Amino acid sequence: MVEILFMVIRKMSHSKPSYYEFFAGGGMARAALSEDWRCLFANDISEKKAKSYVENWGEQDFHIGDIEKLDVSVLPGKADLAWASFPCQDLSLAGAGAGLKGKRSGVFWGFWKLMESLASEGRAPSIIVIENVVGILSSHKGQDFQRIAEALFEADYSFGALIIDAVHFVPQSRPRVFIIAVRNDVHIPSSLVRKSPVELWSSAALERAYSGLNTELHQSWKWWNLPEPNTVRENFSDIIEVSPNTVAWDAPQVTEDLLAMMSPINRAKVKKSQKAGGVQVGTLYRRTRMHEGERIQRAEVRFDEVAGCLRTPAGGSSRQRLLVVNRDKIRSRLISARETARLMGLSDAYVLPENYNEAYHLTGDGVVVPVVGHIKQHLLNPIMNAEYRRISKAA
Repeated sequence: MVEILFMVIRKMSHSKPSYYEFFAGGGMARAALSEDWRCLFANDISEKKAKSYVENWGEQDFHIGDIEKLDVSVLPGKADLAWASFPCQDLSLAGAGAGLKGKRSGVFWGFWKLMESLASEGRAPSIIVIENVVGILSSHKGQDFQRIAEALFEADYSFGALIIDAVHFVPQSRPRVFIIAVRNDVHIPSSLVRKSPVELWSSAALERAYSGLNTELHQSWKWWNLPEPNTVRENFSDIIEVSPNTVAWDAPQVTEDLLAMMSPINRAKVKKSQKAGGVQVGTLYRRTRMHEGERIQRAEVRFDEVAGCLRTPAGGSSRQRLLVVNRDKIRSRLISARETARLMGLSDAYVLPENYNEAYHLTGDGVVVPVVGHIKQHLLNPIMNAEYRRISKAA
């Protein structure tokens, strides 16, 4: 209640906490932050994503360009938060393992150079949030995660990480790592920190990554006390469009071909859904698997009311499909653009690109809105409200 009161006071005094949004994409972090926070600056290199960002949020805060070529002088004011969802390709399982030395994920260091420049000017953000795939924990045997931890430590930040699977908020399996760092001169309420991780937001991989850090870094580590969500998540069947205008139903032969590509285990899932009666909605990906020493393409389906993780499409096989079963009638189609947006927690008011592939790429490359909202409500807002009270008392 006290936290809500202070947030209301800040809104009334037009002193919302402010933030910079790097690798902004279509502004999905902004979709969660905008009610309580004020954007000072947003950046992305993609012209297509920039178009969507501007169409939804306006152009006044947006700067398109390579982050490695940005000069700190273009960042206005002193932001309370810097949000960075940097490219994951060199850290993901689908990548070649280049990690933070890679051409794409390595742009993290362009972001970090800006943070160092802000600090040298007395403008270091109170909070930094870094988001990426879980592969960041094990990349180069944990060395990449340690390099980020060392950078935060040397910049005088305390920090900790959470693994949040979007499935707790939306019907999509999408685990991501969120590193939340707070400048050491900013007060952190004791209620926000634990002595051990919350089981829901941790994993063996995270605990191994933590164990791999040295004693000095352990002393700066925080196990964040993020509560479990208290809302009921929608099912996947609740968010599908009855008559999508961005995709068409597959020809019967295409559906038959998909069924023929299934392993016995996946075909059994389809048969089970047929016996269940009524309309059963599954999601399907085509994947390359090893079978008897050969690489073959398989169609893998799930009927658990959860979509597989959206990805940026690099070819037809990476696009997720629906499989709708009504006893003997089976139909398939690509997931629609609006459905991908709903899986990311975006409202239907969000304007998507007209081109299907661009819309899929935009959403598949984003951060899930209600996940950011949960972090905002239970960590970012309380930290900034506590800091606002401290500064007010000192004034």
